[in-house]
Amino acid sequence: MAGEWDRFIARAEEWRGAKLAIATVLRTWGSSPLPRGSHMLVHEDGRFEGSVSGGCVEGEVLHMAAETIADGTTRRLSFGVGNANAWEVGLPCGGDIEILVQPVSASGFAPELFASIDAARTAGETLTIATDLASGRSRISTATDKDDWLNIYSPSPRVLIVGAVQIAQSLARIAAETGIAPVVIDPRDRFLTEDRFPNIARDGRWPDEAIAAHRPDSATAIVTLSHDLKIDDVALLAALRSPARYIAALGSRKSHATRCERLAARGVGPEDLQRIDGPAGLAIGALSPAEIALSIAAAMVAALRNEPPGVLSDHSPI
Repeated sequence: MAGEWDRFIARAEEWRGAKLAIATVLRTWGSSPLPRGSHMLVHEDGRFEGSVSGGCVEGEVLHMAAETIADGTTRRLSFGVGNANAWEVGLPCGGDIEILVQPVSASGFAPELFASIDAARTAGETLTIATDLASGRSRISTATDKDDWLNIYSPSPRVLIVGAVQIAQSLARIAAETGIAPVVIDPRDRFLTEDRFPNIARDGRWPDEAIAAHRPDSATAIVTLSHDLKIDDVALLAALRSPARYIAALGSRKSHATRCERLAARGVGPEDLQRIDGPAGLAIGALSPAEIALSIAAAMVAALRNEPPGVLSDHSPI
């Protein structure tokens, strides 16, 4: 199961050679449905991938994209509560959005930028694309682009799930559906099988070796679920040596306190112990494996988005 960006890049590659336009959210005010930088790719035959408003203004954007494909001219659109067109297309959230529609060409958003962004994200690196709003031309940013509109593409979000248990089955599916690429790590062959984790990346190495090989970055979460001290403790030691954004361990408060004592005895300092979310997940009263996975996924998303748990962000569609 691919994430949203994976689907977007796959579509850009599939449509290579056709006339395309790309729509991008430039600015938002109030409760706009999707955040700044969101994209929609439009094919000359009317097909599209992605979204700039969660469905609210897509019809008007598609119309403008068709005109851009026809004449190669970049366009800027604005929708908001005071804009009659926004109400006609059903903007539901009471916010305002400004959208840029560019041709996918050397004079707009060059086709090779897709590959550059994807390569950077896959390598765990951040890439900034600068757009001259006067000309409508985008390019990889340099230090001289301070007057241009900048869109920052962060590394691809991932979660390394240690322990191929029942909770991991649900967590891997939820993660994949939200665009966070899951890898399930477990040296126990009977647990880590294709039929238990279909279409999910699996790694049968010991967690310290596996985590080091996957090179966690600031867009990575690491969650230990095995309930086997030999597996989880080794994984946590490896996780704490990395810049992973979110580190979590399953277990009760009592078991987590005991875990911290063991890790402290192995040289882990108080600040690093504070990095571990234990017991893992948000306190939502979860009981079933799927509910526990949901609580962990929610905490993970909040951490990866750098949002306080339980707080609605400005671009929430609610």
